[in-house]
Order: sequence, then C-alpha cells, then structure tokens
Amino acid sequence: MLTQDDLDPGPLFAGFERLSGLLVAVSGGPDSLTLMRLARRWRDAGAGVALRVATVDHGLRPDSGAEAAQVGRWARELGLEHDILVWRGAKPAAGVQEKAREARYALLFDHARLIGAQAVATAHHADDQWETLLIRLARGSGIAGLSGMARDQIMRGGRLVRPLLGLSKQALIDFCRREGQDFFDDPANANPVFARARWRAVAPALHELGLTPERLEKLAERARKADEAIEWAARDVFARTKGPERNIFDLRPAEGAPQAVLERLLALIFAEIAGAAPARLERLEVFAKNLRLARENGQPLRATLGGCAARLDARGLLSLHKEKERRRGAPTSSVAARTSDFPGLPSD
Repeated sequence: MLTQDDLDPGPLFAGFERLSGLLVAVSGGPDSLTLMRLARRWRDAGAGVALRVATVDHGLRPDSGAEAAQVGRWARELGLEHDILVWRGAKPAAGVQEKAREARYALLFDHARLIGAQAVATAHHADDQWETLLIRLARGSGIAGLSGMARDQIMRGGRLVRPLLGLSKQALIDFCRREGQDFFDDPANANPVFARARWRAVAPALHELGLTPERLEKLAERARKADEAIEWAARDVFARTKGPERNIFDLRPAEGAPQAVLERLLALIFAEIAGAAPARLERLEVFAKNLRLARENGQPLRATLGGCAARLDARGLLSLHKEKERRRGAPTSSVAARTSDFPGLPSD
C-alpha cells in the first residue's frame, strides 16, 4: 500500500493525461479534498487537463448545503470552478445509502457530459477497497466482484477513475493536516446502521488475523487475472455464437466450455439484448446449469431472466426477446420437458 510519501500526482494520475476534461467529485472529507489538491498539482505540472469540481448535496443532513458551499470556497481558493449538484425529490425510508450512491453517480455523470468532461474522478482509497472486498466476500460474490474496484472503469453512465485507490485513509488525512486543509467528518461513517461502519469497527481485529488491506488487494489482483481469463474465453466463444438474427445465438460452439465461461457467455448475450447482464448472479448460475442439462438431453428450455424471455430449442439455438415492462417479475414459463429435469428455473 502507498503512504503519504507516495503522494506524487504524476504516478497517481498516470494514464489520464489525454482526457478532454476531468470532473473531480469532492464531498468535503479528507479523501476527496486530497484528490482535489493533487488533481490541481497534476494539471499545473503539465498534464493540461481541464479540471472542474462538483459536490453532490444529498440533502440528508441539515448542514449538507452549508458544507457543499464551503467546498466551493476551498475549490475557488485553488482556482478551480465548482458546482453544487442537488439530489432533489423525496428520499427513501430504506436503503438510503444505496439510493444516494445511485443518485450521486447519475448527477455526476450527467454534469460531466454537460460540461464536456470525459471522466469523473472519485477519492476511493485502499481502505474503501478493503471494505468493498469483505462486503462482497460476505455476500458470496463471484470472481468479478472479488476483483474489487477498478482504477479506471467504464460504467453505464460514463467513465469513472480512482487515482487514490492505492493510498490508505490515514495517508490522506495526514496530507490534509500537512497542507493545513480543513475537512468535514461525515457522521454516517461511524453509524453502525450502515454495513461499512460495522466493518470499520471490526477492522483492527481482522487486520490482526491477517485480513489486511495489502493481502486483500493481492486477492483482488489474482481475482482480476482469473476474471480477465474468463472474459477472454467467453468473448472468443461469443464471437462464434451469432445466429442468423440479432436476437438468436448458436450455443453449439460453447459445448464443453467450463461452467464459469458458459455463465459469462450468457451474461454477454443478455447484455447484447437487454443492455445489461441479469442483476443477480445466482439466477444466472441456475439458468446456465439448466441450459447445460437441456443441451445434454437434447431438449428445449424456456425461462425469463434479466428482463428477457429466453428460449433454447433442441438444435442449440438460444433466442432472447425483451419482455414488456408490465410482464417484469411475472413467473417464469415452464420448460418443454419434465420439470424435475430442470429444478429451480429462475425468473426476473
């Protein structure tokens, strides 16, 4: 893990020099304020990338608006333009952190497009990565999830970069203190209502047992390599599955493929038709298992998954059609064979 002595903006932002513009997301905590200050140094050292700062005001605390305004003053002291993006409308009573995160990214990506910034930069760091990996591990994540957060990622809304991913939280706090940079402490970070706060509370004990950020990053690195291999193999098969029509895929080239490759192939196929893979990995795994059983028995199969109606015929041709919105969540249709042969067909 990098330390405060490694806060050279050149290596941290390496690879982002060709961006047409970068929108730096700054909440007012030590992480994002370090990101803002280092981004400006990187630009002034010759990167030449247009920078702009944005703060999302979720409106979840009485003083959130005042904090966003203060971030604007700090940004302008550095000669950076600053915008406040407000999450408007009613706030959910449950799952508020998840909804706030979705709203935050939507606001940031929309604003980046508006101002011509090619990417959004966030201040995720090594401690965030550690928490993310443990949360995903506890939820039974697949190999892609155990790869952790990526330094440079294409999301549905746009491109997200995380220059500080190799730095510890403490290194960022120390940087702000050395710089004389004030910052805010979000009380939600210590609220045991939220899962991340509970993981932070047990972090010292887990570190003593060997679950350190460094070791989990090594796990993530190895998972990324395995994930890249599965993706490479699945895309190789995917290129040979295209049928006579856009929504028809010939699965015969996937005969004998390992289960993980078949599951990734199906994720690519659903993404081609529905725009995204099924949200729940468990349902995709069940569908892949049933699909393999159907192929081995030369039998057709029907199911609904990922917003699509899927049909496999006896020849091995898989057709997908997007369901009408009103049908989403309807029970899956039955298979054209003994249901005992294909247990647990998924529906979405």
